[in-house]
Amino acid sequence: MQQAKTPPKKGEEVIKIVIVEDYKLTRVGLRYALNDFEHIEVVGEAESGEAGLEIIFAQKPDIVLMDLGLPSMNGLEATMKIKEKFPEIKVIILTSHEREEEVIASFGSGAIAYCLKDIEPRILAEVIRSVSTGACWIDPNVAKMALKLFPRPENANLLPSSETSEIKGQLTERELEF
Repeated sequence: MQQAKTPPKKGEEVIKIVIVEDYKLTRVGLRYALNDFEHIEVVGEAESGEAGLEIIFAQKPDIVLMDLGLPSMNGLEATMKIKEKFPEIKVIILTSHEREEEVIASFGSGAIAYCLKDIEPRILAEVIRSVSTGACWIDPNVAKMALKLFPRPENANLLPSSETSEIKGQLTERELEF
């Protein structure tokens, strides 16, 4: 039994989405799940990067949900082509891939968000809503892995010295150990 649609927030316009996913069952499931949200309208779907580009160039959606593992032209290539022609279209990578190379390459290709396919539909709808207003988003499970890419120097002093002294004066010896 399908639930009542979640209405758009006051003053919010409907966000047009194109789904590019090679597995039909996944595409249908995404469309069905997203149709529960009144602020989202699926205006097209495609099973390959090439077919996706045709629909995207014709429909000019606000957001594209892009799989990485597409036949022929992969999701990264398709994302780059979208961003070249329509930089205002936001691309959300929706994939089962968690490798750091793919995360980095996705953002490098122009994607604004990276979601894993096990995401809850209501969270995906919120990601879509926030991305439509310019926010970036990364799946928390992937974010943990991505944060490990940044080196953490042991004695980094990132605050100006006067602020550091002031803050250090407020910390206990135990807190200073970290």
